[in-house]
Amino acid sequence: MSVSGNAGKNAVAGFAMMRPATTDDLPVVRDITFAAYAPYTELLGGPPLPVTEDYGPRIEREEVWLRDDDGVMSALAVFERHEDHLLIFSLAVAPPFQRQGLGIELLRFVDAQAVEWGVPEVRLYTNARMERNIALYRAYGFQETGRRPNPYRPGWMLVDMAKPAGQMASE
Repeated sequence: MSVSGNAGKNAVAGFAMMRPATTDDLPVVRDITFAAYAPYTELLGGPPLPVTEDYGPRIEREEVWLRDDDGVMSALAVFERHEDHLLIFSLAVAPPFQRQGLGIELLRFVDAQAVEWGVPEVRLYTNARMERNIALYRAYGFQETGRRPNPYRPGWMLVDMAKPAGQMASE
């Protein structure tokens, strides 16, 4: 999962390895997403929404950011800007890079982006069966705000979570 690097180009302050994905990165975005969500595809009995997403339009809107370490793509963050919040659609770490703190690094990056945009809150939703992810989000300061049926996957339950931008659990 390596392409020619652009590390630092348009990076958010303090996150030089993060850069917006380009259309040339589409295969890498798909590969990282597919691999990172593979255990959940088995657990849930079908692919989570990020696995089936068409990332082309999101790349065009600069909603997809890659962790580019000198041409080695290890993780990605997909998020949307809204008037009063930033919504995380997906955070994915390629399996060879998991358990190295990159999930928290992605959360810090997204948080910094929310602060830079001046939105007061970061929101996300995840499948209720993705307990490891829910624990990570809680440890970072997200609070559960509700549960609801997934409108695209009958029988699946979503957990909505939110936190103030720029504030971690320990603060």
